[in-house]
Amino acid sequence: MILVKVVVIALGGNAFLRKGQRGVVDEQWDNVSKAMKQVADIVEKGYRVILTHGNGPQVGNILEWMEALAYKIPPLTMDIANAMTQGWLGYMIQQALHNELMRRGINRVVLPIINRVLVDKYDSAFRNPTKYIGPYYTKEEAQEIAIKKGWIMRLDPRGGWRRVVPSPNPIDNLEVEAIKKLVNEGYIVIASGGGGIPVIKENKEFRGVEAVIDKDLASEVLATKLGADYLVILTDVDGVMLNYGKPSQKLLRKLTVSEAEKLYKAGHFPPGSMGPKVLACIRFIKHGGEKAFIGHLYKALDTLEERSGTVILPD
Repeated sequence: MILVKVVVIALGGNAFLRKGQRGVVDEQWDNVSKAMKQVADIVEKGYRVILTHGNGPQVGNILEWMEALAYKIPPLTMDIANAMTQGWLGYMIQQALHNELMRRGINRVVLPIINRVLVDKYDSAFRNPTKYIGPYYTKEEAQEIAIKKGWIMRLDPRGGWRRVVPSPNPIDNLEVEAIKKLVNEGYIVIASGGGGIPVIKENKEFRGVEAVIDKDLASEVLATKLGADYLVILTDVDGVMLNYGKPSQKLLRKLTVSEAEKLYKAGHFPPGSMGPKVLACIRFIKHGGEKAFIGHLYKALDTLEERSGTVILPD
């Protein structure tokens, strides 16, 4: 009997927008189409796939649109902006992946869902914003924006200054049972878009909050709750690096969860980029996952099948 492996694939922002691009719609479609060729390779191999994605530049753009038109149209809240990106980016993934699968003669339904993720209203992140969203700015531009709009701006290790917002720890995925049923029926589900819509529970009710959940940490929660075999985090680098960006940079091809945790706790991975990815993999393995991977978006299947990227394993 052949057992079908279930894999949660977390798509990085380069699936939609690459550094230096303006983000016009043709660029977005081209990027998504290229990314979905990689995902289709994995589907074609027989893996059962659930997709998640980030939304940093896109939710930042939506918030900027709201700010620019605030004199005319009352701005909406960040949780609603997040929901908007789930529809926007989910549709693009759905269309591009469905088209690619049809070209290969594969008949599968790709289904994006509006997905909420529970956070703790007392999470310390609300007092210390760290999540990068929106476009990159020069230092001078960032200083001007911080004064004008009251935003907190920080230098992104990936280059340029960006806005930071609260990024609370994800606790639960509220639609996970529905996602599980859809996956078991053979659907390719797009969930936890942008890390999920952040909600808290108050007086037996759920309420959206002004925050962005890290999509990698939310992907781990989803993967764990689903009982997935693998978690694959795809980004714009070839894997987990020691001394990233320095002459002594070294790609780590294989780590046990204890080795990864030791390096993480020693501060080797920046909190705004590789840190959450490594932490998500550590949590996934500790919660019973079989393998976790970090690799380049355009080497997705090679990463999953350990010909590229970094694999993190149980001890």
